[in-house]
Amino acid sequence: MLSQNLELPRCPHCAVANPNLAKLHWVETTNHAGQFKRFWYMYSCRRCGGVVTGAGPAHQGPATEIYPSTREVDIQIPERPRAYLQQAHDSLHAPAGAVMLAASAVDSMLKAKNYPDGSLYNRIERAVADHVLTEDMGKWAHAVRLDANDQRHADDAADLPSEADARRVLDFARTLAEVLFVLPSRVERGLQNEPQNGG
Repeated sequence: MLSQNLELPRCPHCAVANPNLAKLHWVETTNHAGQFKRFWYMYSCRRCGGVVTGAGPAHQGPATEIYPSTREVDIQIPERPRAYLQQAHDSLHAPAGAVMLAASAVDSMLKAKNYPDGSLYNRIERAVADHVLTEDMGKWAHAVRLDANDQRHADDAADLPSEADARRVLDFARTLAEVLFVLPSRVERGLQNEPQNGG
C-alpha cells in the first residue's frame, strides 16, 4: 500500500528484515496521451538510507511496482550454492556473516563443477588452469577466499568487513554463478528454441 510507510519483507538495498521505509515525497505522472496515470511514492530506509520507489494507479492505493525489486537468486544455480547466495544477500546488514556465506557459495559452486578436493585456493587454481575461470576471475576469487578466512578464523589482526566489503564479495559470487550456471542455461535454452536449418 502506498502510504506513509512502505511494507516490504526486506530492504532491497541493505536486506534488513521488515525495514522502516518512510515516505519522502510523491508525484503523479501520466503517459504522453494523458491516459496512463501512476502515483509514485519515494521512501527511504531508516537503516541504510537507500531510496525505494513504489508506484500504483491510485493515490494511497496498492503498489503495483517497486524499484529496486527484492533480489532473488536464479533457479538455475544448484540448490546449495543458491541457498548460500540468498542467505548472503539477506544478511548484508551483518557483513562478516555475509562474507562467510558468499565464500561458502563460491566453495559450493566449485564443488558442483567437479572441483571437490583440496583447499579452496587449490581448486581455484585448477579451475583457472582448466579455463573454467579466467585469470582475472581467479585473482578476484582469491580476494573472496582471503576475506572469508579472516572471518572464519576470527583473525584479530584483520579489520571487520564493512557492508561495502560484503557487497564486493557477494558481487563476485553472483558473477561466478552467472558464468558457471545461469548463462550456460540461457544459451542451451536459446539453442533449443532456434528452428533447425533445413537441408
